[in-house]
Amino acid sequence: MRFLGLAVVASAVLALGACSKGTDHTNDSANAANAAATPAPAAAGAMAAGTMKPITGTTHEVKMIGDEKGYRFEPAETTIKAGDGVKFIMVTGGPHNVAFEEVNLNPIAKGQLIANMGPDVVSELSSKYMQTANEEYTISFAGVPAGTYDFVCTPHIAFNMKGKIIVQ
Repeated sequence: MRFLGLAVVASAVLALGACSKGTDHTNDSANAANAAATPAPAAAGAMAAGTMKPITGTTHEVKMIGDEKGYRFEPAETTIKAGDGVKFIMVTGGPHNVAFEEVNLNPIAKGQLIANMGPDVVSELSSKYMQTANEEYTISFAGVPAGTYDFVCTPHIAFNMKGKIIVQ
């Protein structure tokens, strides 16, 4: 019973502390305007890579499949050269998309990927959703530094639909 009393008192103290922070809201609109005018450091660094660059080499195809064998990219791993492109083709089991994982991306690589993904994106590193058979999405890897670029299909991430592009 003593423990229950302490728990109730502790909960009340925490609740009152949270409610009584005494925040001054008189400059909220000025603070919001200043925050909007100041770019976040990561975004400024990511966008430093700049403009969309066209494919100057080979275009490799990756099929997006969902069937009785499961959800997958075929091939799941593709090795390309800088300047090549990758065309993702929706075959079955959509909707599918291509979403690059940010975990190991440096700001230059991220910025160039964002620029090269073009206007058909849902968010910074995620392509449009492809719904119908033979729908395509192509991305240039021109200007993208050598490295490994992991990606997933967002709607089927729970089914382990993931892939990798290795730029040499």
